[in-house]
Amino acid sequence: MNLRFAIIGCGKIADQHVQAAQRAGGCELVAVCDREKLMAEQLAERFKIAGVFSDAEEMLEKVRPDAVHITTPPLGHFPLAKVCLERGANVYLEKPFTVTADEARELVALAEQKKLRLTAGHNYQFTSEMMEMRRQVASGFLGGAPVHLESHWAYDLSDATYVAPILGSKAHWVRQLPGQLFHNLISHGIARLAEFLDDDVTISAQAHQSGRLKSLGGQEVKDELRVLLRDGKGTTAFFCFSTQIKPGLNSFRICGPKNSMLIENGSGSIILNRAGSHKSYLAYVLPPLKIARQYLHNARKNFTDCLTGKLHQDFGMKELIARFHASIRDNSPPPIPYREIVLTARIMDEIFSQIRSEEPGR
Repeated sequence: MNLRFAIIGCGKIADQHVQAAQRAGGCELVAVCDREKLMAEQLAERFKIAGVFSDAEEMLEKVRPDAVHITTPPLGHFPLAKVCLERGANVYLEKPFTVTADEARELVALAEQKKLRLTAGHNYQFTSEMMEMRRQVASGFLGGAPVHLESHWAYDLSDATYVAPILGSKAHWVRQLPGQLFHNLISHGIARLAEFLDDDVTISAQAHQSGRLKSLGGQEVKDELRVLLRDGKGTTAFFCFSTQIKPGLNSFRICGPKNSMLIENGSGSIILNRAGSHKSYLAYVLPPLKIARQYLHNARKNFTDCLTGKLHQDFGMKELIARFHASIRDNSPPPIPYREIVLTARIMDEIFSQIRSEEPGR
């Protein structure tokens, strides 16, 4: 029997959820809901959905979905997820999971109490290259626990379509978040680190505003962020968010005591770097050739997967949705451990606290 799910929040990201769920299969979208009913009606018309609502509680009462995907702006995540869990629905929350770590912990506790499933929209954790990285880690490729991690996440402001409304109004929902622009964009990059860090994390964060954003009338909004992290085991990490680095970096490096890996989400590639030495000038020839061979292998694989329909732009979201829905049907663990969801929220809380303390008058 297909899992019955609903969507609350019918903006642009909702279309991606519908399309990814259709590719995942085994589910049926039975209702859509948005405070602006016209948005819900338009989404329903595009995908031939019967149930259209402007009130979430009414939808939960009348439709009783097995799961709800919440794709509203972040300030609505916690109250909506809480209502859904209390009404017996499993919940997929788009990123950022919640506005604060306290909210994240409360939702996790409620889900466990109700014996329901809960997940975060960290879909970049489920791209094919990230899943291959985990297979390599599990096989012992690193030669032990990770020693150092690096996560780069970029956002391009060359086209001001996204940022102009944010800068144009202090009432914009992004400006109401503790981390403003960062809050809505960095959770994917932080989640990659949280997977391998323990809970005892110390953080040092600095942020500034780029010249580009200043030229657009950036006011107090910052768009460049650098973070150093260290956990209780001694694992170190670096996180960089930038709107200015070109070409934009979307990558994750994981270094072990023996070998290391570079995962490039932008090109769907994974590069395995093995320790070793070469005599004389071969050190300048053989390593580049080995790396070139791996890039060629990645290109061939991605090309073949595109031709055979295995690879889509939303592959990670499709995979996450499929695993989340399967965890509900099979009564198995959710795809993202709750510890990682809460730690991601905790790290973000501390980053935003530190960069706010740097502001004049604080």
